[in-house]
Amino acid sequence: MFLNYIKEFFVKKSLKNSLDNVKKEVFTSNIQTIGLLIDESSFQHSKQLVNELVLQGIAPENIKIVAYRSKFKEKQTYLIPTFGKKHINWNGEIATVFLNEFIETEFDLLISYYSIETGILMMITSKSKAKFKVGFAAVDKNLNRWMINTTIENYKLFVTELFKYLKSLK
Repeated sequence: MFLNYIKEFFVKKSLKNSLDNVKKEVFTSNIQTIGLLIDESSFQHSKQLVNELVLQGIAPENIKIVAYRSKFKEKQTYLIPTFGKKHINWNGEIATVFLNEFIETEFDLLISYYSIETGILMMITSKSKAKFKVGFAAVDKNLNRWMINTTIENYKLFVTELFKYLKSLK
């Protein structure tokens, strides 16, 4: 338990150093691809969230999801690619292929669907090559270009507000 706190400290320290180099991109095109980074430790409605995105006109094959669990079980089978604290080392380097692919993919939009500041999730958001990043107002304002002020359980409102603002920018 104590080692997890130390690991979290070092990950946050490397995150703080990388936040100085964040570049702010301008939203200029239609949304075709979406990366969805979900904290499944506190949110259990991933399928419903994806369905709301599909209802807004996003093709299901253009939505790539990765989920974080604070209590990751090696022997359990997860429906979507899932990772935990043990997939990231003390220096903040990622040890799994699917997570590195997620970070390197240039999504039109990255949705950071977590409202509790977890160093690992914040680091993935920071390192992501997504063109435009959206998240919750409760998380560090330097990570995301847009922040929506709602609760994590209210995914319908989150998606509705997100696409309302995206349509007004076009």
